[in-house]
Order: sequence, then C-alpha cells, then structure tokens
Amino acid sequence: MMTHRLVLLIGVFLASLPAAVRAQQTDLESLCRQIDEAIAESPVYVAQREKKISAARHAFEQASGMQKYEESYRLYELYRPFVSDSAIYFLNQCVTLAEHQGDAAAAVRCRSLLAIRCSNIGLYDEALCILDSIHPAADLDSAVLGIYYEAYNNVYGELSYYTRLDDMRQRYQAEEQRYRQLMYACLPPDCEACLLRREQSAQGEGRLEESMAINDEWLQQVEPGSHPYALTALYRYIEFKLQRDTTQMMYWLTESVLADIRNAAMDQGSMWELANELMIRGDVERASRYISYTSDCANRYGSRQRNWQIAPLLTHIANEYKAQSERTTTQLRVTLVVISVLALLLLATLFFVHRRNKQLHAARNALTASNDELAAANSQLATQKDELAALNAQLSTLNLQLTESNRVKEEYIGRFMSLCAQYIDKLDNYRKMVNKKMKNKELDELFQLSKSTELKEKELDELYENFDSVFLHLFPNFVDGFNALLQPELQIHPKQENRLTTDIRIFALIRLGFEDSSKIAEFLHYSVNTIYNYRARIKNGALGNREQFEKQVKEL
Repeated sequence: MMTHRLVLLIGVFLASLPAAVRAQQTDLESLCRQIDEAIAESPVYVAQREKKISAARHAFEQASGMQKYEESYRLYELYRPFVSDSAIYFLNQCVTLAEHQGDAAAAVRCRSLLAIRCSNIGLYDEALCILDSIHPAADLDSAVLGIYYEAYNNVYGELSYYTRLDDMRQRYQAEEQRYRQLMYACLPPDCEACLLRREQSAQGEGRLEESMAINDEWLQQVEPGSHPYALTALYRYIEFKLQRDTTQMMYWLTESVLADIRNAAMDQGSMWELANELMIRGDVERASRYISYTSDCANRYGSRQRNWQIAPLLTHIANEYKAQSERTTTQLRVTLVVISVLALLLLATLFFVHRRNKQLHAARNALTASNDELAAANSQLATQKDELAALNAQLSTLNLQLTESNRVKEEYIGRFMSLCAQYIDKLDNYRKMVNKKMKNKELDELFQLSKSTELKEKELDELYENFDSVFLHLFPNFVDGFNALLQPELQIHPKQENRLTTDIRIFALIRLGFEDSSKIAEFLHYSVNTIYNYRARIKNGALGNREQFEKQVKEL
C-alpha cells in the first residue's frame, strides 16, 4: 500500500514539471550519450590520424626540393591540432626549406604561422621575437602579408586577454586593433581569420544580430564534422549563450565537442566549456569525467595555456566532490541513528536493517574511490605548481638576459653615435682639404692622396680599437673566459692591453649575436672562407666538445 502511494506521488510530481524542462533534460542526456560514445571511440580516431601522419612522414623522407616543403607543410597541418611541438618542428622545417629554395614569401608565411602557434600555446615572448625577426619586402603578396598581420593581432589579443594590468591591457588592445585593420586590408573579408575577428568584435559590442549573420556566413564555408567546423560551432554556441537560448547553445557546444573528438584534436576549446556547463547544472560526475579527458588531451598536445584554463575547473570539481562527500557522510550518520532506533523498537525490521547495511557498505566504497580521485587531483595540481615554478625560473633567466642585452645595446648605441659625429667631422675636414688642394691646383698631390689606402687602414684600425675598447668594457673577463675554453697550448693572449686579436675579435662578435660568417667577414674586411678557417681552427683547439664551443662562448 505504501509503495503504491509513493509511485502515485512521483507521478504527480513529474506531471507538475513543465514539459519544456523535461524535454530539455532529455535532449541534454541524449547529447551527453553521443559524447560518451565518441570518447569511447577516441583511440580509433587517434589511430586514424597517426596513420595519416605516418604516411606523410614517409612521403616527407622520400621527397626533395619544393615537394619536400609541401610534405613538411602537410605534416604541420596534421600535427597542428594534435601535437604542438611536432607542428612547430615541421613549420621550422618549412622555413628552412623555403629559405633554401629562395622563396621569401613562403618563409614569411611559415614564420608568421609559427608565431601564431607559439601565441596559441602561451609562448608570447617567443611569438613576438619571431615576428620582430621578419622584415617583409615591399612587394610581398598581400595574402602572406595578411597572415603576418594576423599573427601580430593574435599575440596581442592573447596578451590583452590574459594580462592583469589595466594599462598594459589598453596598450595590447590598441596594438591588436591596429594589426586587425592591417589584416582586414590584406585578406578577403570572408576568410576564416577575418570572419572570426569580425564575429568577436560584433559580440563584444553587443551587435548580436550582426554577429549571428557572420557566423551563418562562416558556417556555410566549413564542412560539417570537420576540424574547422568545431571552431565555427563553438562560436555559434557563444551566440546562443548570449541570446540565453539554452537548448540551441548546448546543441552547438556538443557539435563542437564531437567534431574535436572525431578529428582527434588534442587542442580542445569546447570540452572544458561543456564540463563547466555541466558543473553549473550539478552533474559533477560527468563534468569530472569530461575535464579529465580534456586535461589528458591538453597534456598530450603540450599547451600550457589549456592547462591554465582547466586548472580552476579541476579545483572547483574537487571542492564539489568534497562537499558531496560531507553531505553523504552526514546523511549516513542520520540514517544509522534512525535504523538503530527502529531496530530497538521493531524486531521485525531486522531484515530491512541487514539490507541497509549492505547499501552503506557500497556507499563507503564509493567514498573511498572519491577520496582516491581527490588525492590524484591534488597530486596533479602539485605537479602543475612545480611546472609553474620552473617556468618562473626560466622567466627570471630571460629577464636577466634582456637586462644584459639592453646594457650592451645602450653602450654600443652611445659609442655608435659618438663615432658617427667623429666621422662627420673627419669627412668635413677631408672635404676642406680636398677643396683647398683643388683651389691651389695641387692635383698631383690630390691624385696621390686618393690612390693611398693609408686613410682606410687608419680608420679601420681606429674602428677596431673602438670596438675592442667597448667590448672589453662590457665584458672585462671575456678573454680569460675564452682562453679557459681552449687547450693550454692553444690559448691566445693579446699583446696590447685593451686590444683583441683577430681570433678573439671574431668570437667577440659571435658573443654579441653575429653568427653568420658573411656578416663577420664584412665587418672585419676578410673573406668568408678566412672567417670559416679561423672559426674551425679555434674550435679544433677546444678543451671540451667542439660542437658546443660557440654555445659556451655565447654564455661568457
């Protein structure tokens, strides 16, 4: 009788729920089941991508010339959503091959894409260094120039989003806007890069009808289920979220998640967003499962930026688990008291108490498993803290190097300005002397003077003397450190104080960042072969590994 009344009460309660709410819950459950099935099949999708990569690697090894460049670029495209380090490696290969083939446009394009890769995984300094090293030609193709501006826009957009300093955010946003306009001027308005930024701008300014129209245009260009489709669907989810259409927004978020999983994309922006939505709805268990999956993918991809995004949600889920555990423990205590009282009052309920004890045993096992998961999560957070500490140490080292670099630049710029002023005075004195001799018709003396190389040699000697003086002022222990890297019998000691020999002067230029032998030869007025011979002879006399000699010199 009591059971029938309970069933009747449940039926009345369900009937009182709005039909739309029950349908929404059913739809969400159906979408999550599709995601669970896709996650179960993810090893198959990963194996399919790895098979494609293996075939592309074989083709790359067999190719030569520009075909090798094309195969390298194909490997970059395959690795781009899969493993960031490998994608960066093959982009570097593309740069090297393009420069070897003399294709400046392809080199600029690949360097720009490399900067985008770096900024997308949180390597902002590296991205800016790569872009600053690019010097696009005036006649560069507009499409390539547009990618170059897109890379700058991307890195400044990331910096403005993640910085906590308001003044720096304003500066980064100004740079982001400037490069966005330059990119718009070079790329067609219906390309993916322009559509993405146009939609972002419209969303940020509250122009939702316009942003949805842009997304409609974008959606028509991508193939359903493809990797680009995942990004388009993710922004469509944001469109419906801004419109507070929960049914549509969860549908498109699921579409994005499924496209990422089925394309074996390890760089996922939608899965952790889905875990957050489920967390808000109280589905802690499924949110935990999804965030663990996307965390594993992020670790495989090698993106510290994704780990930064995931870490707060992992902490929140851990706290929810803890709260649930405490609530369950309290409920169990109350239940035990009630069962004990009923056992004293009614001997007939012994069978019920026995069954209840079995249920309690199962609940304790579940609690133990939850505690193990919490311990694993805490261990993972500790590992991430160690990684952040290591990154901070690296940043400190980079700051010291930048400080030293600025000091060297300031010293050399000051000396350069002084030398420029001196050379202007010398040129003016020389002009006056030539003018005087021409006025006095001393043409023979003027002719003899123009034939002589004494002036050039004197000026070169003065240039080297200035260089030696500045360098030894900046690096007073360089000569001793340099000799410490050489075998005792091959050490070089300058005969004059505050002067360098040609051998040491070559490696002093290497210490300042001049690695190209042609640049060193141009500065020292030697042939490139002579510079090669000097470098090889000195490295052969290295005390340790000759291949590491120049790297050790750069660290002096």
